[in-house]
Amino acid sequence: MTRTVPVVEQILSANDRIALQNRSEFDAAGLFAINLMASPGAGKTSLIMETVKALKDEFRLAAVDGDVATSIDSDKVAALGVPAVQINTGGACHLDAAMLQAALPELSLPELDLLVVENVGNLICPTGFRLGVHRSVLIASVPEGDDKPYKYPGMYQGVDAMLLNKMDVLSAFDFDMDYFRRGVEILNPGLTFFAVSCKTGEGLDAWLNWVRAEVAAFKGAAAGYEIR
Repeated sequence: MTRTVPVVEQILSANDRIALQNRSEFDAAGLFAINLMASPGAGKTSLIMETVKALKDEFRLAAVDGDVATSIDSDKVAALGVPAVQINTGGACHLDAAMLQAALPELSLPELDLLVVENVGNLICPTGFRLGVHRSVLIASVPEGDDKPYKYPGMYQGVDAMLLNKMDVLSAFDFDMDYFRRGVEILNPGLTFFAVSCKTGEGLDAWLNWVRAEVAAFKGAAAGYEIR
């Protein structure tokens, strides 16, 4: 008796195999990799830029930026003096492991400590495709509203840390922080949470310290990370 395998299952299985290959490359190079996900305009590139400016003298950093079109984001990061590679998906609403794998030869992985991957701005598609990174991080923002954990549960369930960005405009929006945090906690109990503003710098020290600790822990023992 034959078994029909749904196309989506085949695609995800193939993606996971390539994600495993990416992870092997990162681990062999001693390179810690983070996947940043968010809706368009939440502040992915801003966070990467602030992270690069703060940590580029401590770690050898690089970025891979995913977008449907243009190199606007990677150009901004490269202007800070670190390697940056642009992936244009041509319409796809997410990065996948093969896209990231194709970008890696543009970087000298053994010469890096930290790679930040900026996924395509979307609150649904990126969660379904592992890239092979060590940690996944979600950025939400105040102007998006406090209901997003309830509307997009998959995104909040599948991350290791999250930031609520644009705290500098909190007073201008009808944003119920308790309601938002309850939604997050229901989906991902104990999730590491940072309230930040990339514009004013509020809360960024806590985020940067988390990154430092994660890189140090990885350097101490690379094994044991779930493939993200």
